[in-house]
Amino acid sequence: MLKRFLLIAAVFLPGGAALAQEAGYPLQNADTDINDIQSLQRGARDFMNYCSGCHSLRYLRYNRMAKDLRIAPADLARDLMFTSSKPFDHIISAMPADAVAWFGKQPPDLTLMARYKGVDYIYSFLKGFYAEKGRLWGVDNLYYPKVAMPFVLEPLQGLQKPVYKSVTDDRGHASMELSGVEPMTPGSMTPAQYDRFVRDISNFLDYAAEPIKAQRESMGIFVTLFLLAFFLFAYLLKKEYWKDVH
Repeated sequence: MLKRFLLIAAVFLPGGAALAQEAGYPLQNADTDINDIQSLQRGARDFMNYCSGCHSLRYLRYNRMAKDLRIAPADLARDLMFTSSKPFDHIISAMPADAVAWFGKQPPDLTLMARYKGVDYIYSFLKGFYAEKGRLWGVDNLYYPKVAMPFVLEPLQGLQKPVYKSVTDDRGHASMELSGVEPMTPGSMTPAQYDRFVRDISNFLDYAAEPIKAQRESMGIFVTLFLLAFFLFAYLLKKEYWKDVH
């Protein structure tokens, strides 16, 4: 029964699917803050410049994003709107119809990715690319083996190389197993700068998956305080009603 409950929780709780699928290699902590407007603004800029060529956010509108993230209309039109001239349009990628022929599959829409996989997964995925000979784009990913996409952030992070360790099975057979990655060639960003870069994108995708999340969380505090206060008055009222019974 406990195993069944844990399996259901892993699938249906936010980020649960990611924990269930990527349990073989520990996810890194994104440490994002949905209330950090500057981080969300940087994440929106970086997503539109590096990711929107292939990936859409079809459940989010430009004007809703601009309002929530305090982006001026002029800045929105100049810096973020690459596939539309109408602020009320949904954010659609610039990927042509023959993307399947390029990548083997259509690049997924990322609007709900943070709800499905979790913010830690997105953060880890963007840090998990490594050089792999024989792959179509010359790279693979720790958290998504045989990934079909190229590593578009390579100029920023640089390339990593895989690290293997020797493992022995129950029958005494030794084999090499991927245990991690390490730097191979540097990029234009330092490791700390790249960490912030992918953290901002992860934070932005967390917002895109639920634009009302920050408001919902702050509202939850007030609702909890109200229920506690209501419980106190209800308890005192109950004592008043029942004092003559005893």
